[in-house]
Amino acid sequence: MQWKVAVLTASDKGSRGEREDTSAQVIRELVEEELGGEIVDYRIVPDEQDEIMAALIEMTDYYKADLVVTTGGTGLAMRDLTPEATLKVIDRVVPGLAEAMRMGAMQKTRQAMLSRGVCGIRGRTLIVNLPGSPKGVHENLMAIMDQLPHALAILSGQMGEHNA
Repeated sequence: MQWKVAVLTASDKGSRGEREDTSAQVIRELVEEELGGEIVDYRIVPDEQDEIMAALIEMTDYYKADLVVTTGGTGLAMRDLTPEATLKVIDRVVPGLAEAMRMGAMQKTRQAMLSRGVCGIRGRTLIVNLPGSPKGVHENLMAIMDQLPHALAILSGQMGEHNA
């Protein structure tokens, strides 16, 4: 199965064209090579909670993405609001994925404990918040990559939770 994946970058500078979105490029490569996914939507929005929420809703409800991967806005800065926006649009939290990402990334850098990214479900879509740096994206996404096909199969109804 080829999973439909949407990528959302939350970045003030990126949305103004002042910074190249290298983190989204890393996501695209990992999704295509490791997950066998297809990018069905990609956009950059400023670090504004309402804009992040609107994009997440559209990616899940209109584009019917199986997986939405966000990058940026997960740190401690005042404008880092991606987790808050995500929590407002999801139905259920999947804390184990976020915990696994932080644990995996902390083996490389202790700063990973400062990431506030969350993971959750909206309808039949899994939403995963990643840090804004290409290195952070790679470390965090690879920490959960082996579990994503199983999670997406369960969410899409292709597999029961106990069919392993």
